[in-house]
Amino acid sequence: MSDRVDEETVVVGEAGGRPLRADLYRPPSPNGSGIFLIHGGSFARGDRRQLRGYAIALGQIGYTSVACEYRLAGEARWPAQIDDVHAGLAYLYRQAQSLGVDPAKIVVSGHSAGGCLALLAAASGQFPLAAAVAFYAPVDFLGDDARAKGAPQGMAFLLGDDVSEARLASMSPLNLAGPSFPPTLLITGNRDELVHWGESLKMYQALMAGGVTAEIHIFDGVPHAFDLLPEFGRQCAGILALFLDTHVLNPGSPVALAPAPPDLP
Repeated sequence: MSDRVDEETVVVGEAGGRPLRADLYRPPSPNGSGIFLIHGGSFARGDRRQLRGYAIALGQIGYTSVACEYRLAGEARWPAQIDDVHAGLAYLYRQAQSLGVDPAKIVVSGHSAGGCLALLAAASGQFPLAAAVAFYAPVDFLGDDARAKGAPQGMAFLLGDDVSEARLASMSPLNLAGPSFPPTLLITGNRDELVHWGESLKMYQALMAGGVTAEIHIFDGVPHAFDLLPEFGRQCAGILALFLDTHVLNPGSPVALAPAPPDLP
């Protein structure tokens, strides 16, 4: 049997009068779990191929991935972006059986703006997600970090004329953290110049306060999108795989610890 992850482009729906496309990654030996991958790019750039490396790495250990495009700010205003994410997730649920995916084991994962969209999808409750993953995601568009970067007026590129605080609050995952969230993994770096690492920390604290199973990894000395570097990308893929194995594939199973080494003489 081949160990190759097969790739194909599919149409998951229609958005703004055009096809909404995604890349489907089929593992050689599906493990029953599906991952919906959302690319970053400040809502204004990027494309679905951005996370191909993760899809291949996860496919090699059995995960089926769908990396979907969404309309960028230059094409459509908010909430087109989260609407397109929901359309892509709906496709994954519709096709789950044919893909060998258990609908109860579908995960949403995103990077940067995609991480924000992943958290919003988890918060919406439209789909019974088994876990959510967000890499260096903005979570509070009314917080100090966002304001230092020009919010709320600076969000006009995405929101148009209505940059009211109520609207920004409604699209800030931090305000939506609560007990309905699935297990959530957050990854960031403490030298991120685009999204302060404190955003992930605030989200982690809010999830924990809400009784949600959550885990955070803060890498020292690394900038935004640090996992583009192969050594960090491999480590992040490993962290992600371990989290999914623990909370999606085998939820509730005790973590087996290796026996302690003998005392040194």
